[in-house]
Amino acid sequence: MKIKSLFLTAVAIVALLASCSQQEKETKKPNIIYILADDLGYGELGCYGQELIETPNIDALAKNGIRFTDHYSGAPVCAPSRCVLLTGKHTGHAYVRGNDEWRSRGKVWDYKAMIADSTLEGQRPMPADTKTVAKLLKAAGYKTGMVGKWGLGAPNTHSLPTTQGFDFFCGYNCQRQAHTYYPVHLYKNANRIYLNNDTVAPNSKLDKDADPLNPESYAKFNLNDYSPDVMFDEMINFVEESNEDPFFVYWATPIPHLPLQAPQKWVEYYVKKFGEEDPYMGNRGYFPHRYPRAAYAAMVSYLDERVGQLVAKLKELGVYDNTLIIFTSDNGPSYTGGCDSQFFNSGGPFKSDYGWGKGFVHEGGIRVPMIASWPGKIKPGTQTNHASAFWDVLPTLCDVAGVPAPEDIDGISYLPAMTGASSQKQHDYLYWEFPAYQGQQAVRMGKWKGIRKNIFKDNMEIELYNLDEDISEQNNIASQHPEVVEQIKQIMLKAHTPAEVERFKIKQLGD
Repeated sequence: MKIKSLFLTAVAIVALLASCSQQEKETKKPNIIYILADDLGYGELGCYGQELIETPNIDALAKNGIRFTDHYSGAPVCAPSRCVLLTGKHTGHAYVRGNDEWRSRGKVWDYKAMIADSTLEGQRPMPADTKTVAKLLKAAGYKTGMVGKWGLGAPNTHSLPTTQGFDFFCGYNCQRQAHTYYPVHLYKNANRIYLNNDTVAPNSKLDKDADPLNPESYAKFNLNDYSPDVMFDEMINFVEESNEDPFFVYWATPIPHLPLQAPQKWVEYYVKKFGEEDPYMGNRGYFPHRYPRAAYAAMVSYLDERVGQLVAKLKELGVYDNTLIIFTSDNGPSYTGGCDSQFFNSGGPFKSDYGWGKGFVHEGGIRVPMIASWPGKIKPGTQTNHASAFWDVLPTLCDVAGVPAPEDIDGISYLPAMTGASSQKQHDYLYWEFPAYQGQQAVRMGKWKGIRKNIFKDNMEIELYNLDEDISEQNNIASQHPEVVEQIKQIMLKAHTPAEVERFKIKQLGD
């Protein structure tokens, strides 16, 4: 009887421990992985209609989760979009409202000078006391890591990933240095790590008398250490070391931002698929490439392959089922440097050439793909037309983590839209301002889209588009709806606050 009693006690203890382990899994805060592609167009994923570039792993996230049709970036270029993402404030309130290379420091565009002097790297810093989503999640018990492109500060300043809420960072501090995928160095936390590369000067061309049809003529543009490989390995290490605690990973990959530099196996794959094409000679910036279309597709498929490897690692570690993965892009597709948005239909239903894609507040410049996958929480294969934007990310991730968001933000959590709840709040409007490319403002208000362009040329007229009937913004109907134009004008007045940084001020708006 005594032996039987001991056996029953042991069984009870094992059952109790299993129950506790199960409860711990169920009560542990969810892991969060936010993947931010760079210059990836609305139409460049298979799940958004792409027919030439293959993205099976990212498409699988959509198949297993939800696809947002009306999601917007924070701005039409890199730095302000990332500031909006991390702070929850749109560009009418954000500190960083445009790219600012902080030229007062000296030769910031001289790559040799930057290599020799780290004080020339990076962009204008955010204030030290900026409330970022990383700080909020870290305070809530998350291990926080970032890999990729920062672009919101500079070495030796108070605005580094590791001073703005991230426990770990590996990547490009400076977005100018991300104009090569074979840099001399990256940063690990606050310190340089040197790669086995003697990087090529920006905008270098083929050697004199080189045969542009010979792939060997382009050998100098493909060096040894491919930075996306380095950053991915560091991210996997962070996930492996952090998976006992809830973790937040911000994977700000530079892909597919130019230049055209991709792993050879993927380039060869698309050369076989696309066939012969004319070389890109570097006449529109960045580096030449023998097979520009194949190289661009190769970059996107390389990223897709890495997404699949990350998901496999999460499953191997047993944390996939408790992980929210969000995939999106920082703005619309580029129009220079050898990319061919017309060939790939990169904008999908939106125009994406110059004046419409990256750098502009038309739909092609700011409406971006967004996918969310979270087993057991998000219904597979779903879609939502909820209008959301990057300033919604901070309150959404705070909502996921169960922590309060700051009150002085512009965002609304889209967690209910992701999970299919009926309690989703709606924006009265979405607002952008952009103090570059001659100055721009935009408002999305239901089906209406209002745009001001050429503000620096004293143009204050508002164009009006009905996105339900004219998604590519071809028919300005402002004269037919003066009452809607007036509403949008008042929103533009209300949503704008004077910029703190001189470079971002728009005098025509009263700054």
